[in-house]
Amino acid sequence: MELIKSISGIRGIVGKTLNNTIVNSYTNIFTHIQTKGDILLARDSRYHGEDIYENICDTLTFMGRNVVSCGIIPTPTAQFIIKEKNLAGGIVVTASHNPIEWNGLKFLDSDGCFLNADKMEELLSGIPETITIEKGDIIESEDVYLKHIDNVLNLECIDTDKIKEKKFKVVVDSVNGAAYKVLPELLEKLNCEVIKIHCKNTGDFPRGTEPIPSHLGDLAKTVRNEKADIGFATDPDADRLAIVNNTGFPIGEESTLILAVESYLKFYKDSQTIVTNLSTSMGVDVIAKKYNSTVERSSIGEINVVEKMKELESAIGGEGNGGVILEESHLGRDSLVASALVLNHLAQSNLSLNKIMDTLPSFIMIKDKITLENDIEFNDIKDQFKNENDITFIEGDGLKILWKDKWVHIRKSNTEPIIRIISEAIDNTTAEGLIDSIKQIVN
Repeated sequence: MELIKSISGIRGIVGKTLNNTIVNSYTNIFTHIQTKGDILLARDSRYHGEDIYENICDTLTFMGRNVVSCGIIPTPTAQFIIKEKNLAGGIVVTASHNPIEWNGLKFLDSDGCFLNADKMEELLSGIPETITIEKGDIIESEDVYLKHIDNVLNLECIDTDKIKEKKFKVVVDSVNGAAYKVLPELLEKLNCEVIKIHCKNTGDFPRGTEPIPSHLGDLAKTVRNEKADIGFATDPDADRLAIVNNTGFPIGEESTLILAVESYLKFYKDSQTIVTNLSTSMGVDVIAKKYNSTVERSSIGEINVVEKMKELESAIGGEGNGGVILEESHLGRDSLVASALVLNHLAQSNLSLNKIMDTLPSFIMIKDKITLENDIEFNDIKDQFKNENDITFIEGDGLKILWKDKWVHIRKSNTEPIIRIISEAIDNTTAEGLIDSIKQIVN
C-alpha cells in the first residue's frame, strides 16, 4: 500500500507509508507555496502524532516560520483560528476517521479552508527547497480553542438563551479524540448537563473511529441509562458529528446535516441555496423544498463543497457523513457548529428528538465498499442501465445513477484504497438491490 494523496491531504500507516522524511518534505513544500506569515500547527490525539507534530514544528521554524502551536484541538477549531487571526495557513496532524495505525496531514490555506485542487496539485508535485533564513519562533496557543467556542455561542442563527432555558442533558463521546474538552465546554456554556464518555486525550480509540451507528453502542446505552435528551459523537479530529436520540437510537450521520439545515432555514425563513455533495441524502432536498430553498451538489470532499459554496455565495452546506458547514463561522465541517444548530432545533421545536425525526423525510441509505483491485469501467455500468426510463447519469466524480426516488453512487475513495458504493431509496430492499446490482457488474 502506498501513501494516499488526495484533495484531503496525505495519509499513511505510521512507520510504513508515512514517516518523518515524507512529513518534513511536504511541510517544506507547503511553507514555500504559502504567503508570508505565521502558520498554525495542531493535531488529533493519536499517540504517534506527537512525534510528527514536533518534527513539523522543527521544519517550520527552520524555514523561518513562526508556529502558532495549538496542540490537540479539532480540525474545525484550527480552521476558525486561521481565519480569525489572519494566519498564512495551517497543518493539522490527523488521519481523521482512519484506524489508529494511520496518521496524516491536512493542509489549510490562509482563509482556513483546505487547499483547493490546484494548490494541492502544486503541493503534491513540488520539490523541497533548502534556504538559509532566520529561525522562526513557537507561539504556544493551547487555549485558543476558547475563541472558537465564543464564536459558536454568538452565531446569529443560534438562540442561545432558548437553549440555555431548556437545560438539555447531553452525553458526549469524543472517541478520546480532539473534541475531548472543546465540545463538552461548549455544551456547558449552553447550560447543558454534560455526561462524558470516551472524552480523554489519550488517543486510544475505544470504538470504531467513524461515528456510524454500529460504533455508538456505548453512547446509546449511556443516553438510555441517564435518560438524556441527546447524545453526540465525533470522529478523532472532530469535524463530523453523529447523533443518538433520546431513546438511545443512533439516527445515522446523514441526519445531522438534515437537522442542521432545517434549524437554519427555520430561522431565516427566506430562500437559501444549500450545497452538499453527490453522496448526501436526498432528505436535504426534501427539507430545502419545504422552505422554498434549493440544493446544489458538488464532488465528494470538503473543499469541493466549500468551493461551490463560495461560487454560489451559499451560507450553509455540508456532507452527509455528519459534516456541517456554516459560512458565518468558517468554511469547514464543524462538529461544534453542528451541535449548536441541532440543539437550537430541539429548543425551537419544543419536541424530543425522536418526535422531531418523525417529521423529517425518511429514506434508507446503504454505504458499502469493495477493495480496489482494478480500475472501474463506468461505461460498462452505464450500459446496464441505459434503457431504463427517467434515469440520469452524473459523471465527474465517479458515476451517480439517479432516478426520481432512488440513486446509487460509485466512486474511488479519496482516503482509502477502496471503491465506495452508496445507494439510497425509500425502502431497504430497493437500496440493497442497487448495491448488489453494481457489485455484480464490477465483479
